[in-house]
Amino acid sequence: MLSGAITAIVTPMNDNGDIDFQSLNNLVEFQINNGISGLVVLGSTGEAFTLLTNEKLKLLQYVIGKSGGRVKIIAGVSSASTAEAVDFINKLNKVVGIDYIMAITPYYMKPTQEGMYQHFSQISKVSKYPVLLYNVPGRTSSDLQNDTILRLAHDFKNIVGIKDATGNVERLSYLLKYKPQDFMLLSGDDATSLAYMMCGGDGVISVVSNLVPAQMSKMCKHAISGEKALAIAANNEILELHSAMFIEANPIPLKWALYHSQIIVSPYVRLPLTVLSDAFQVKIKSTIEQVTKR
Repeated sequence: MLSGAITAIVTPMNDNGDIDFQSLNNLVEFQINNGISGLVVLGSTGEAFTLLTNEKLKLLQYVIGKSGGRVKIIAGVSSASTAEAVDFINKLNKVVGIDYIMAITPYYMKPTQEGMYQHFSQISKVSKYPVLLYNVPGRTSSDLQNDTILRLAHDFKNIVGIKDATGNVERLSYLLKYKPQDFMLLSGDDATSLAYMMCGGDGVISVVSNLVPAQMSKMCKHAISGEKALAIAANNEILELHSAMFIEANPIPLKWALYHSQIIVSPYVRLPLTVLSDAFQVKIKSTIEQVTKR
């Protein structure tokens, strides 16, 4: 089972756009040494949509090797095409060390609920690894509805959970009531993750934890244990980061913040993303200083 703070890690890059494996090594160690329970590789925060297939596989294998089984590894699958997703999963099936795959809803296409059910059915049938659904309609314009989630959860034993980035705690309550017992409910929205876990969610797949893994881990531990006051206090330590890291499209602000904090050596993001605007850099600096003084 996945629980607690799980980091959707960035893909560090050099100023020329090549993957910076030394910074990646430092980032992985930083996460593990500060209590993170899992790493999502090739997620939206990791700029998976800008990576070539050979880069994705090399990146994933590197993280698996560096983590050495100390945390759970979740491999992102991001495709608007069912056939392309299945083809990539067939490649992932040959990679040793993956614990879960996490498949995003098809973007841009705006499929029906039946189309998404069929899409994830095909993914379930081909994957040798347990599957997490990933619903992020703010990015994809495709919202996997509760009844479709539950249909998939009940029909396919290897569909074992969901990353829900809607920030809608009401949906969590409905899924909690009707889901299979071991189906995992993970927040994909840092700003509402405290409420999500206090209401019964299992954890969060976090953006902010790239920068403050210890603080996010602490907040999750208290929230899942029902220690309300301690969880709120821990969340208050990093509260301003939840909005600051989305002042421009993720992972633009996060990469700049990691660069400013000397965790990675460059804020580079691949086109069509661009490095954080000068006007927002002052805001990020101020927020980091505010958080680190606590």
